[in-house]
Amino acid sequence: QLQLAESGGGLVQPGGSLKISCEASGITLDNANIGWFRQAPGKGRDEGVSCIGSSDNSTWYAETVKGRFTISRDSAKNTVYLQMNSLNVEDTANYYCAATGATGDCQTAPYAVWGQGTQVTVSS
Repeated sequence: QLQLAESGGGLVQPGGSLKISCEASGITLDNANIGWFRQAPGKGRDEGVSCIGSSDNSTWYAETVKGRFTISRDSAKNTVYLQMNSLNVEDTANYYCAATGATGDCQTAPYAVWGQGTQVTVSS
């Protein structure tokens, strides 16, 4: 069974850092495009945050997080991480990861497997 499980969310003060994880079962993340998305409170629209490509480990970041967030992959643990630095209140959201075995640009990949998310709250 294909599953993604996010963890590592929590409460952090503005300016702080947090590292969230996306662990997979039933799918090898090395062979998949992986994306991080978020949904802020009261907003029905999901926002693509970052992704990492399956073929060349190319990465993409939304303008709102570029320079502050870093996506990485640990093959041994079959886990993808999102390191988030210089967090601000606008980063408060439920963060979830998605995966697809389809090749191509991770920004436009047809994500088929979704996790449940981990809540990140930035507040003083």
